[in-house]
Amino acid sequence: MNPIRSGRGLIAAAALVLFLPASLALADSSIRRIHSTNFGIDQGEIESIKAQMQAAVDGDFLNGALLLVGNGEGVGVLESVGLLSPENPKPVNKDSIFRIFSMTKPIVSVAIMTMVEDGLMALDDPVEKFIPEFANGQIIDRETGELRPVESAMTVENLLTHESGLIQAFFSPDSELGQMYGRELRGDFDNREFAARIGGLPLYFEPGTAWHYGHSTDVLGALLEVVDGNTLDVVLNERIFDPLGMDETTFVVPLRDANRVAEPIHGAMSDNTAPRRMLSGGGGLNSTTEDYVRFAEMLLNGGEYRGARIIEEATLARMLEPKIGGEVSREFFFYGDVGDWGLGFHLQPTSDYQDGPYNFGWRGIGGTIFIVDQENDFYMVYMEQKRGGPQSPFNANIAQRVVYEAMSN
Repeated sequence: MNPIRSGRGLIAAAALVLFLPASLALADSSIRRIHSTNFGIDQGEIESIKAQMQAAVDGDFLNGALLLVGNGEGVGVLESVGLLSPENPKPVNKDSIFRIFSMTKPIVSVAIMTMVEDGLMALDDPVEKFIPEFANGQIIDRETGELRPVESAMTVENLLTHESGLIQAFFSPDSELGQMYGRELRGDFDNREFAARIGGLPLYFEPGTAWHYGHSTDVLGALLEVVDGNTLDVVLNERIFDPLGMDETTFVVPLRDANRVAEPIHGAMSDNTAPRRMLSGGGGLNSTTEDYVRFAEMLLNGGEYRGARIIEEATLARMLEPKIGGEVSREFFFYGDVGDWGLGFHLQPTSDYQDGPYNFGWRGIGGTIFIVDQENDFYMVYMEQKRGGPQSPFNANIAQRVVYEAMSN
């Protein structure tokens, strides 16, 4: 077991920080400025990108937004526009707190793979080994509603690849199973109770045969709790946040920091300072750009950040192997025939060739995204808060496009 990831390794981790050069200490800022031309982006291109971001704010599409591009050498682009909210006229900056929603999923997926490395579970382990309510699974027929037994048990890997048969009511609201989710998954559950509930419901398809976004990573969060014996916040602190120095990535924002929370101008978002029983592995975290850069840089650097190794390079490479093979249905895959999915990350081609190279990462439904591009040696983090409303002239998709365009000019 990696000593920095274990409770017994806290002394070792502290010693590591003490003996690192001051410039590398984890307590230092994750953001070390370097010139944007290190990424092939000149000042004129930066001004153009910022003007597009500002136009989204001026048009009342967004309260504010932030775009960052960096790598292991430093951050070459860090541009922010707008305010946290009309009621809180503080400018958006690297310390602003955003609800990152599904950008929680890659963090939980990496935590799962650290447990695989430590021999605490295997990718082919059936989920029922840890959460018995998943035993005796059934498939619901989408046409008739009839149930039949599964042919093979759902595995840990099926959860990581979203090939589990679990869905989410939001993405299949008209299906019988989606409506069942809407009825049965209402309530104030903790992670383990939620997993037990969903484990007792039918699956949308045979595990391993199709991709469908859903509650798979929420179940992974419960699985982490069962194996570790602690709540998900404790597990993530020990395995990821403490070693990386991500001390402001939390499920609940402390009240003292409420004045740093970004709010949407369109779409309601819940009070992220309110305690909750369910610490959603699928979408419950809040974070800052300063913090999330640490996670992104760790991934760009093969699993290590400034001397703290979170995951082995070979394990990360395994996570980046395309998993939607010819036998897996893409009917519900967000990108159709384009790209692929790994163990917890999107895999999107960065060229005209479907077989790569790929960037990887994921996004949050509130407007945030991060991508890591090993081929071009950079990561990008984009933060905004928006849920619905009119189409904005600048968003996470456009952020990716303009960054790639600027780099290629």
